Amino acid sequence: MPTISVGQVALCTRCQSSITFQTPRRVSASRTAAAAMGAFILFWPAVTLPILQIEQLGQTNQQSIMSGIADLFQHGSYFVGFVVLLFSIAFPLSKILLLLELSWLEFLGRQHKAFTLRLMEHVGKWSMMDVMLLAFLVMLVKLGNLVHFEFGPAVIAFTACVAMSMLASLSFDPHSIWEDHE
Repeated sequence: MPTISVGQVALCTRCQSSITFQTPRRVSASRTAAAAMGAFILFWPAVTLPILQIEQLGQTNQQSIMSGIADLFQHGSYFVGFVVLLFSIAFPLSKILLLLELSWLEFLGRQHKAFTLRLMEHVGKWSMMDVMLLAFLVMLVKLGNLVHFEFGPAVIAFTACVAMSMLASLSFDPHSIWEDHE
């Protein structure tokens, strides 16, 4: 492929579509860092602000994810509380922090970044924030008129956190680990 100067576009001789190249490492890293930082900032209101306000038989109760986990432990449901804590707090936060590390820390060696990438991909499989969001939507449909509930302010932060985390994962270019440092 000949060298292309700025402003020129390479076209396929067969179908005339433009040929795109891999995005430079810095662009990929900055996009990943921005999305991961957005997810990190949104994570805290998503887990601490009230996510649900439930009214049943005249009693109103507001719950955040953290207070729900605390209630599970308080009522002796240690296994369920631990599972929710692990899959809704620990793994998603770990995935976000690992994405930040991969995108920001240029001085780390390739082997460390490769290990961090493998760890992030493994942890990301167990991060269940998006599954929890689906559970809330299913609950909305299933409970219908039995219980009156409203979503709290954390739902917006929660949804945006899930979207930003997915964007950060998609925007990271794993091939950038093996490119030469400039």
